[in-house]
Amino acid sequence: MVVGVVAQRGNERAIELAAAIEETIQAGDVDVVMDEATATALDVAGQPIEALTHCDLVVSIGGDGTFLFVAHAVGDAPMLGVNLGEVGFLNVVAPAEAPEIVRKVHKELIRGTVTIQSLPRVIAEGDGWSMGPALNEIIVHAPQRGHDRGITVTITVDGSQYARDVVDGVMVSTPTGSTAYNLSEGGPLLTPTIEGFVVTEMCGRDPMPSLVVPRSATVTIDVEGEAFAHVISDSRSTHELTLPSVIHIREAATPVRIAGRPLEFFDALSKLD
Repeated sequence: MVVGVVAQRGNERAIELAAAIEETIQAGDVDVVMDEATATALDVAGQPIEALTHCDLVVSIGGDGTFLFVAHAVGDAPMLGVNLGEVGFLNVVAPAEAPEIVRKVHKELIRGTVTIQSLPRVIAEGDGWSMGPALNEIIVHAPQRGHDRGITVTITVDGSQYARDVVDGVMVSTPTGSTAYNLSEGGPLLTPTIEGFVVTEMCGRDPMPSLVVPRSATVTIDVEGEAFAHVISDSRSTHELTLPSVIHIREAATPVRIAGRPLEFFDALSKLD
């Protein structure tokens, strides 16, 4: 059994929790592996974060941004999030209980009794490129926001046209991501059990309402109007497009897998007030 631990960079509390988790679960039947940044802070040996994809469990300590960063690196390795942020949609374990919860979950993994919750992701593809998978959203964005700075988009869903408009951007969000950037752009909230994605225009000149599409759908965005545009995955990875261009957005083959306690969607919503 191998447990990976990743602490939010530059966060002393997260580093201290990483050390406490290691001390609690270190035993003959479990090896604890830390990413290089966490290991350096604790003056121990570490591994590149991408190497943690082979762990039986990966613990992310920090806010939702840290969780997204870790999820992008470790593929479909089961994850458990320790919440050091204010809202924590993705991190359901409180710091005080983290060492014991991690020990409990790793024992359940050994016995084969652990509960796993799968969260779908989306990817974007074009001519000779792809990006993602994104747990929150894929955004196709104009070079700059504002009047007379938009891109012209034609949005189709499985070949049927949904909208043609001049926009600052177009966002395709997962249910997980519906609580993030999608919400701030006026899109709807989706509970985690909804089998769909949300398509939301960003500051459209003549916008259509946000559209919930099946997870099996392919959303195609034809983009023109400017010299270039950006495709952004989870607000962290960016690909520059030369226009005109066509982007296809669909469900990724691998979800994010949450081990142990399921996400507490409505509890997290109450913290938005």
